[in-house]
Amino acid sequence: MNGAESLVHTLLASGVDTCFANPGTSEMHFVAALDRIPGMRCILGLQENIVTGMADGYYRMAGKPAATLLHCAPGLANGLANLHNARRARSGIVNVVGDHATYHRQYDAPLTGDTEGFARGVSAWVRTATSAQRVAGDAAQAVQAARTAPGQVATLILPADTAWNEAEGPAAALPVPATPVPDPMRLRDIARVLREKKNVLILLGGRALRKDAQLAAWNIAQATGAKILAEVSNGRIERGQGCVPLERVPYPADAAIKTLAPFEHIILVNSRGPVGFFAYPGKPSLHYPETAQLHPLARYEEDGLAALLGLAQELGAPQAPLPDRAPRPEIARGAPTPEGLARTVAAVMPDGAIIADESVSFGRGFFAETHAAPMHDWIQITGGAIGCGMPMATGAAVGAGGDRRVINLQADGSGMYTLQSLWTQARENLPVTTVILSNRKYAILLGEYQGVGANPGRTAMDMMDLGNPNLDWVSLARGMGVEGAVATTLEQCGDLMAQSFAREGPFLIELVI
Repeated sequence: MNGAESLVHTLLASGVDTCFANPGTSEMHFVAALDRIPGMRCILGLQENIVTGMADGYYRMAGKPAATLLHCAPGLANGLANLHNARRARSGIVNVVGDHATYHRQYDAPLTGDTEGFARGVSAWVRTATSAQRVAGDAAQAVQAARTAPGQVATLILPADTAWNEAEGPAAALPVPATPVPDPMRLRDIARVLREKKNVLILLGGRALRKDAQLAAWNIAQATGAKILAEVSNGRIERGQGCVPLERVPYPADAAIKTLAPFEHIILVNSRGPVGFFAYPGKPSLHYPETAQLHPLARYEEDGLAALLGLAQELGAPQAPLPDRAPRPEIARGAPTPEGLARTVAAVMPDGAIIADESVSFGRGFFAETHAAPMHDWIQITGGAIGCGMPMATGAAVGAGGDRRVINLQADGSGMYTLQSLWTQARENLPVTTVILSNRKYAILLGEYQGVGANPGRTAMDMMDLGNPNLDWVSLARGMGVEGAVATTLEQCGDLMAQSFAREGPFLIELVI
């Protein structure tokens, strides 16, 4: 058994059975091991940022890490943007990064780079294997780190000779550390805040955005008069009928500051105090009042559900009915608008759908119009590094077992970063419907220009224009093996979505807005 084979056996023994890959020369022994050892599903991505984005989407839905296979320092560098998003989503990923043989690095060959340095910026755990005999033990520790709450990126760097040299055998899976439970004293202190104080906000993030935790927070809010919001960017929210109709803290600074202004106490449940995505002249970085007190109920790595259930018990909060169920929206008609598209998606989506949201500025109002949709999961861009939507949707389809329809609401500008994801969707016959929001511009930057007080001229406006020539998304999709069609009205979009849900495999709709 060589080092690569011991690695694959160890990953499988540790519960990692999916590998998103874009391999190179240094990884050939790992690729050969994947061929000889059954049990690992291998999915090819045509660029490393697609590979890492797929691994992120996979974890969000499967709740367990996949492996990635990346080629040397430059290959890892190509995947850093979506590893940044994965870190912000607190997704568990095991990166396997091939590298030059240990004795070859001294010669500074062209692909030599600071692989560990690149990895540290996005990883909670980084290690370079030093011998074939250590690969299996290193791999077991990498999986343990990736599975440690709330989910972490772990990067194992595999020099070529540690893959091809003889190893002793695989390592056994290591125990996953238990998710910490908040101190009961903390629950009592926060219960006192809820009993005695006014203008209290419960801010939910992470695991606290699953249905059972939402309902516990709702019971607390109804018993105490507190309000509930979700963070602006979230890895996964369970939504629709039967869930709390949660809104998020708004993205625009002025709207966020106005929304948070009434609150004197903010209880954090797998969340943090809201801050601006960027700094703007004359506006505060903190979007909550300086006088507001923050009360951490459950930190990111702690069990938010247990914390909320314990707090509800401490308060004696009874089960409270949810607001009256609103009727499911109907397909909107006419020219596309954000509200109309949201209603159309809610009208046609199947039960158990997954929304992969990289709609950017066009989608900021989608939540209010989709509360009455069937039960679904909503996953979104978390770290602000655009180009995540298509690979995230692809990985989510795999992580959900391939039997849930994924609807990718995708801005056209950021979609161009990783459009090769469509090829993987076609190759794997994944149930992904991509709706391209084709406004043919970087629309978010127009708002950001105003926010920072800049004065754009012709040159600046040209850099935000995706026309001249216009992108032909249907042709691009067909070139990747995915059928597509253009919609110019919401009823056309709704019909095309419904048709795509009734078929196998991927489909793309270019919605001209």
